[in-house]
Amino acid sequence: MDPDRDLDACYEHVMKLVDEVGDIISSRFFAPKAKVVTKSSNIDFVTETDQQVEKHLMDGITAKFPSHKFIGEEETSEGKAAELTDAPTWIIDPVDGTMNFVHGFPHSCVSIALLVDKVTEIGIVYNPVLNQKFTARRGKGAFLNGKEIHVSSVTSLADALICTETGTSRDEQKMVVVMENLNKLTRIANGIRCLGAAALNICMVALGGADCYFEFGLHAWDMAAGELIVREAGGVSLDPSGGALDLMSRRCLVAASQELANELIPQLTQYHPLPRD
Repeated sequence: MDPDRDLDACYEHVMKLVDEVGDIISSRFFAPKAKVVTKSSNIDFVTETDQQVEKHLMDGITAKFPSHKFIGEEETSEGKAAELTDAPTWIIDPVDGTMNFVHGFPHSCVSIALLVDKVTEIGIVYNPVLNQKFTARRGKGAFLNGKEIHVSSVTSLADALICTETGTSRDEQKMVVVMENLNKLTRIANGIRCLGAAALNICMVALGGADCYFEFGLHAWDMAAGELIVREAGGVSLDPSGGALDLMSRRCLVAASQELANELIPQLTQYHPLPRD
């Protein structure tokens, strides 16, 4: 076996690194935040912690698996193009929910996925402040803190708790779509929730606490780990139009069942963010 494609070794190694960066995040969560700067808009933040966590993960993985590639939120925001190839590739969001992190709202997480031949093999989403560690490996189930989890049995939109987000873009065309969807779904769904972190919204579906999640305008690093966790928990992941999920499309829908997804999709006003990842 190619040692750089030894998934057992990859999983064991990255779990140690995730625990290490979890300590960094939790130790700083309620402290004053230094070097908070904006990226694409005045509500799109990056902190020193985001940068340090991503570097720690990338350096730690490279030390053991030097041929592995990366798609990381912070390195991509600095101008490096996101390129997904057949090589083992880690897709990393060092702190998903940075605005929550800045405000001390305890729903932030590190999200990391490993893709080999463009197939997601490992997904980890860890909120160290609330001690929520969601994990999955392809074909081996989904877990929260080591206990197996499963999606809900909900198949009807009227019974569904839906997670979504307004996102960090305030583009007027997108905001019209966001508000149209919120207006429609608030009237017909059981409820709407926004945690402020896409990866945690997705994991709520895997846990069975929410029944579906959709968003237009997120990125590959927001959904790569979570969508595997949902599928391994018995749910479905797809494009919000009903087609196959494309991690680079900046569009995502996950649901507890195909029946629920099929009922939700016709209700959605569609939006196609550009550029793609």
